[in-house]
Amino acid sequence: MIRVRIWVSGRVQGVWYRRSAQAKARELGITGWARNLIDGRVEMVCEGTEENMRAFLEWAGRGPFFARVSTMETQEEAYQGAFTLFEVREFGF
Repeated sequence: MIRVRIWVSGRVQGVWYRRSAQAKARELGITGWARNLIDGRVEMVCEGTEENMRAFLEWAGRGPFFARVSTMETQEEAYQGAFTLFEVREFGF
């Protein structure tokens, strides 16, 4: 199991990116959260199997239909088993 923090930039707010990420994460068995940042990015913290995380990261680099991801940064963190589902959170500062 692995844990990854993800930041996506581009047209990722107001285009159902977080809700679509939630649906994709749940489909893949990924747990964690997604939130909008004040600077226009979306931040996500995700935990799951390495194989499923690869598939989620591939999706995150594209996002939903109306999104336009310009950059995606990832940072692997120590797995914590901290989540039971994937949730959409409010703004982070």
